[in-house]
Amino acid sequence: MTFDPTAGHQGTSMSPSPSPGTGTTLVTVDIVVLVAYFLLVLAVGFWSMWRTKRSTVDGYFLAGKSMTWWPVGASLFASNIGSGHFIGLAGSGAAAGIGAIAYEWNGMVMVLLLGWLFLPIYIASGVTTMPEYLQRRFGGRRTQLFIAVLSLFIYIFTKISVDMYAGALFIQLALQWDIYLAIVLLLSVTALYTVAGGLAAVIYTDAAQTAIMLVGALTLMGFSFVEVGGWNALMDGYAHAIPSIRVPNSTCGLPRDDAFHIFRDPVNSDLPWPGVIIGMSIPSMWYWCSDQVIVQRSLAAKTLTHAKGGSLLAAYLKIVPFFAVMLPGMISRILYTDDVACADPELCKQICGNPVGCSDTAYARLVMELLPAGLRGLMMAVMIAALMSSLTSIFNSASTIFTMDLWKTFRSRASEWELMLVGRVFVLVLVVVSVLWIPVVQASQGGQLFIYIQSISTYLQPPVSIIFLMGCFWKRTNEKGAFWGLAIGLLVGCIRMLLDFIYPAPLCYEEDDRPAVLKYVHYLYFSVLLSFITLAVLVVVSLATEEPKPEQISRLTWYTRFDPVEPKEHVFTVELSSETIEVIASQTDEMGVTGKEQQGSSNGEPCHHRKDSSSSMSSLQSQSRLISAIYWLCGMERRKEGENNPAAAAAPAPGQANASLEEKPRLRVIVNVNLIICLSVTAFIIGYWG
Repeated sequence: MTFDPTAGHQGTSMSPSPSPGTGTTLVTVDIVVLVAYFLLVLAVGFWSMWRTKRSTVDGYFLAGKSMTWWPVGASLFASNIGSGHFIGLAGSGAAAGIGAIAYEWNGMVMVLLLGWLFLPIYIASGVTTMPEYLQRRFGGRRTQLFIAVLSLFIYIFTKISVDMYAGALFIQLALQWDIYLAIVLLLSVTALYTVAGGLAAVIYTDAAQTAIMLVGALTLMGFSFVEVGGWNALMDGYAHAIPSIRVPNSTCGLPRDDAFHIFRDPVNSDLPWPGVIIGMSIPSMWYWCSDQVIVQRSLAAKTLTHAKGGSLLAAYLKIVPFFAVMLPGMISRILYTDDVACADPELCKQICGNPVGCSDTAYARLVMELLPAGLRGLMMAVMIAALMSSLTSIFNSASTIFTMDLWKTFRSRASEWELMLVGRVFVLVLVVVSVLWIPVVQASQGGQLFIYIQSISTYLQPPVSIIFLMGCFWKRTNEKGAFWGLAIGLLVGCIRMLLDFIYPAPLCYEEDDRPAVLKYVHYLYFSVLLSFITLAVLVVVSLATEEPKPEQISRLTWYTRFDPVEPKEHVFTVELSSETIEVIASQTDEMGVTGKEQQGSSNGEPCHHRKDSSSSMSSLQSQSRLISAIYWLCGMERRKEGENNPAAAAAPAPGQANASLEEKPRLRVIVNVNLIICLSVTAFIIGYWG
C-alpha cells in the first residue's frame, strides 16, 4: 500500500460545519433498505414465536433450553455490541487511540470463563436468574433482593440510556426525525416481539441482526481504508491529525504518543497497564460471568457443549470491533480532523453542540460522508439493529429478574400464568421508563455520559464479581460474609462515584484541583482496591460466623456440581396443595350446582337459569375467540379447570439436572481444542498491540 503524504492533513483545512453530515440525508433507496430490515426482523421474530413454546417459565424466559451454539453465540455478541459501542468505541479511537479495545479483548477471555467455569455451576443449580442463584447458595432473601434491585438500576439508567443516545444520534443525522417519534417507534417494534416471543424471539432476531451488523460494519471499514489510503496511511496519518484551532499551551487536540498501544504508562496514562490487566478484568467478570443479560442466553442452550460453542463463537466475533469500529473511528479523525478532533470548547459547541468534544460523531460522520445511497440505509439498519438487539436483551432479562426475584418473593404462590403476565407487563413498563429517560440523555449530549458509565461500572460491579467468584469457588463463603462484603463494597464504591460526579475530570486546558483520591488513584486502580476491600470483609465475616448448610453447597459450587440430586418432596407438596385446593373447590362448586339442578328437576321445578345460560352462549363464544387470539399472541395458553400447575409438573426429576452437565466425548474434545486456539489468538493480538 502506498502512503499519500497529504492524507494526514485532509481535515485540517476544512471549515467547521454546523453539524456533521447535515448535507447528506437518506434517499428513497435507503428508506427501502430500512423498511426491508424492519420486515426481516419482524418476520424472524414471528417465525420464532411459531416454533417455540412460550407458555411456560422455561419457554418464555429460557427459550425452552433448546438453543444450539450458533444462535447463542450470535445473541451473546449482539447483546454486548449495542449502538453505544459503535459510537463510544469509534469515538474513543478518534480521541485516544486503540487503548479502549482492551475492554473488548478482555471480554474474549471472560466469555470463555463463563462457558467453562461458571456455567456448569449455574446449570447444575437449576436456576433461572443470577439473584436466584445467590438465594440458593447463601439462603435468605436480602442478598438476592440487593442484587436484583442493583441489576435493574444498572440496566435502566446506564445501558438503555447509552444505547438510546447512540441510536438517536444516527436517526437525527439521517432522517431528521423528531427524537421522541423515532425512539417511540423503535421501542414499539422492539417491545412487540420481546413481549410476544420471549427469549427465543430475542435470540433469533439477535442472530439475524448480528449478520446485518457484521456486513454493514465491514463494508464501512473497506470504504474507510480506501478513502484514507490504506494501513500505512492510517498509522502515520493519525499522529498528524491535529486540529487547526487549539487552546494555546495545552495538550488539547494532540494525538497520544501511545495511541497504538494497549499497555500504557502505569502512572500518568489514561489506561495504566496494571489496571488494564487486573482492574478491568474484575468488572468484566461481573458482566460476562454473572450478569443476567449474558448468562441467560447461555442457559438457553440445549446442552453444556452448545453453551461452550456459543461462548467460543462470541469470543471469535469480539475480534471484529477493533477492525470494523475502532480503526474506522481513527480514520474519521484523519479525514475530518477539525470536526471530529475539535479542541476549542466554543468551536465544539458550534460543530456538535457539545463543548467537551465531538469525537462521538466519528462513526456517524463516516456513514453519512463516505457511503453511497443504499449502503447508508444499510448502515442505518446496522445501528438500529445494534440498538434493538441490546434493548431486547435488557428488556427480557430485566423482566426475568423482576418476575422471578422480586414479584415471586412477595407472591410466593403466584401461578405460572400470573408470572407470564407480570413478565410481559414489566417489559411495557420498561418501555415507558425508557421514553421518560430521553430528556436526560439529550441533556447529557453523550460527551460525559460514557465517562459516567465507566465510573458506575467500575464502582458498582467489582463487589458483585467478588461475591459470585467466592460463592462459586469457596465453599466456606456464607450469607453473612457475602451480604456484608457486598454492602460495604458498594458503600465505598458509591462514595467514590459521588465524588466523581461532584468533582468531574478537568478538561485538557484546566488545572486538576480534585481531591487526591480522584487525582492520583485511577478508577481502574480503585477497582482493584475495591475488590480487595470486598474480599477481606467477605473472608473475615464468613470465617467468624457459622458454616453454610449442606443444601447451600450441594450442586452450587464448582466442587459439588456433580453431587446427586436429592428429591425435595415437601416443596412439591406445598406447590401442589395450593393448586389442588383450588381444583377441589371448583369441582365442589360444580357438584353443588349440579346437585341443586338435579334436585330441582326431580321436584318438577323449572330451570330458568339453563335458558339464560343458553341465550348468552353466543356472546361468550365471541369473547372467547378474542381472548384466545390475545393469548396466542402472548404465547399464553388458557388452563383448563382442574389442570395441574405446569410449574410443578415441569419440575426436574431426580438426576435430570445432572444429565445436563454430560457432554459427548467427541464434541467435548472439539470445543476444548477450539478453546486453546481461541486463547492463543487472544494472547497473540493482545501481545502484538500491547
